[in-house]
Amino acid sequence: MSGLVFLLAALALSVVGSVALWLRYRQPTSMEQGIDDFSREMQALAPERRADFDRHRLERRR
Repeated sequence: MSGLVFLLAALALSVVGSVALWLRYRQPTSMEQGIDDFSREMQALAPERRADFDRHRLERRR
């Protein structure tokens, strides 16, 4: 009987730990978070402004 209690306690501890980790590291789902994620991805895909500015400045000097 004590073996069964030990297994149930281990299972309960495992479930509680798994739920705690899932809650801690889940992705936010708010509307603002979605907008922020989209904005961050668009900035990552956008060309750098400084490189374009330097290229145009060099072309004018020639």
